Amino acid sequence: MPHPPGDTPVFHELFAAHPRLTDLALAPDGRRLIVSVQRSDDQGTGYVSTLWDVDPAGGREPRLVTGADENVFAPAFAADGTLLFLSALKKADSAGSDSDPQGVALWTLPERGEAERIAHHPGGISAFTVAGGTDTVAYTAGLLPGATDAETHAGLRRERRTAGVNAVLYGASATRAGDTALGPDEPHTFVLRSDHAPVDAGSQGLEGGGDAALSPDGSLVAYTRAEAGRAADTNVVVVADATTGAERHTLSRPGHQYYRLAFSADGGTLVCQRQREETYDTEWRVTLVAFDLASGEETDLLPEFDNWPWPGRAVLSPRPGDGTLWFTGDERGHCPVFRRDADGAVTRLTASGAYSSLCVTPDGAALYALRGTIDSPPRVVRLDATGADQLPTFLDAPGALGPLPGTLTEVHTDADDGFPLRAWLTLPEGASAQRPAPLIVVPHGGPQGSWNNWSWLWNPWPFAARGYAVLLPDPALSTGYGQRMQERGRGQYGGQPYRDLITLTDAALARDDLDPTRTGLAGRSYGGYLANRAATRTDRFKAIVSHAGPWNLEALLNDTDLHAYFLKIFGDPRTRRERYEADSPHLDAAKMTTPMLIVQGGKDYRVPVSQAQGLHNDLRRYGVPVRYLYFPDESHGIGVPNHIRVLYETVLNFLDHHVLDQEWKRPALL
Repeated sequence: MPHPPGDTPVFHELFAAHPRLTDLALAPDGRRLIVSVQRSDDQGTGYVSTLWDVDPAGGREPRLVTGADENVFAPAFAADGTLLFLSALKKADSAGSDSDPQGVALWTLPERGEAERIAHHPGGISAFTVAGGTDTVAYTAGLLPGATDAETHAGLRRERRTAGVNAVLYGASATRAGDTALGPDEPHTFVLRSDHAPVDAGSQGLEGGGDAALSPDGSLVAYTRAEAGRAADTNVVVVADATTGAERHTLSRPGHQYYRLAFSADGGTLVCQRQREETYDTEWRVTLVAFDLASGEETDLLPEFDNWPWPGRAVLSPRPGDGTLWFTGDERGHCPVFRRDADGAVTRLTASGAYSSLCVTPDGAALYALRGTIDSPPRVVRLDATGADQLPTFLDAPGALGPLPGTLTEVHTDADDGFPLRAWLTLPEGASAQRPAPLIVVPHGGPQGSWNNWSWLWNPWPFAARGYAVLLPDPALSTGYGQRMQERGRGQYGGQPYRDLITLTDAALARDDLDPTRTGLAGRSYGGYLANRAATRTDRFKAIVSHAGPWNLEALLNDTDLHAYFLKIFGDPRTRRERYEADSPHLDAAKMTTPMLIVQGGKDYRVPVSQAQGLHNDLRRYGVPVRYLYFPDESHGIGVPNHIRVLYETVLNFLDHHVLDQEWKRPALL
């Protein structure tokens, strides 16, 4: 099939350079709405972030926030309406002699005035939160072992730098998390008032992540802490005095972790997300819980809610005494907004789209959010705070996208166990019974996840611009289909999820506008695992792309940052050999015949490079056509704009060669 003239280069440039909306913040009086916008830099080697002022009423065009240069992000408002943000903006220090880079600092910007740095820390600040009713701010920054404050921390950093030492001495804690090597700094929560020096409210543990909250009056600070000696699946919620740092409460539950903390408007309740990770015998479960700070009692706020929504951070009513809260959660290919009333009743406010970054107005009557879909990047919207299944009002903001090169529909079928399955399907322009389109199947990562939102990586529309249809399936272990969807896939990574994937592929190919003789499969992370599993079980696909996909599960267990997680799912390989033998693709390497493209980041700690190396070696050993796209400085995803360009060009050229029988074209920069 010929390429639509001019479409492919346009889409490659679009996905690398198009503005991306990331964070939303509403002023306490509801008059200002700030959105953070990322754009590619001029060289295409990174992103710069700016802040835009959006009219909450929708009456005027958005305007760039002046007084804050590029690379400002994480906007929030102080109680008096002053804008706060994080940035690595330069500011001369009076001492001038310490060459230690300060990194990201906390800044304020009044509506009319200049930006002022109010908090900085050697090595930088990673996150912050504000109190709803006072000038109190809490931020997360690191301290080296032996440091008691920022000054001694700076001295120790200076000593290490002078000695040329970057070694880390670990104990029983994890050494890596996501794409980050942990240590030697340990995250601490610092509380800052305008008339006091920062108070160290306590350590979050080496694996802490900057999750903190302040009570509206600024008297209490809450944060999560990972403690040495505790199981990796358990953390502690600490509630401390914001003035002295003295701990008031410590809250935990064996086998559970807590995230995304928020105080009620009266400061008497702490609401957070509680997560129980999947094991071989139990399903992953996430809910919202409330801690009564007077009694210490923990209450599940969603005990009967079977959406399995993976609820996001709860947004609580700003009115004291009002127990209403809002949250988002996956639901059958969408991520709606839900309202929970004080009596426990839950109402779905939106029927379509995927929402994030919720903000509630001071009177609790309206919500602002970012809304994305499979066919639209996130946009700023306004919602009524009470109406069920409403359509949003779109506000004028950067990030809108023009027409796409195709259409979006759904595929429905039943699994081999009778469970109803669904998937999104994008169709290129011109697909018909007379001109059926080739199909690329793209399973999502996770495995707990869902295709319900716009993605800048493995987005279907560059494929549609090239003439491909793309199936985005939600197999077993996907979120938003009730707890039964988790039960179906528990303990069988390559079992029911793989069978669901094939069932949905068959259902899609029953359409007369798709060509069953020209199909490919491409996945990242857990989707890459399913791609590897398919390579050892079927020859129905003409090409397979595996991006950061697990290959040898026993080797992965010892090398990944999620060692404890995978150990719970598969068990000790010395005593649970049958689980690895059932699900590890590398044991069936001799069955592979389909040409494969491997994509891998050299700094991927989740699925380390050894997995890609092992797959590459096995494909070469068995004479299977293979290409290996390696990004030495990327991690589990691909983040550099120019690398995203290279990724799409390489993948599409590989598919064109094997699925469409076209001549192989090596990307110019490779």
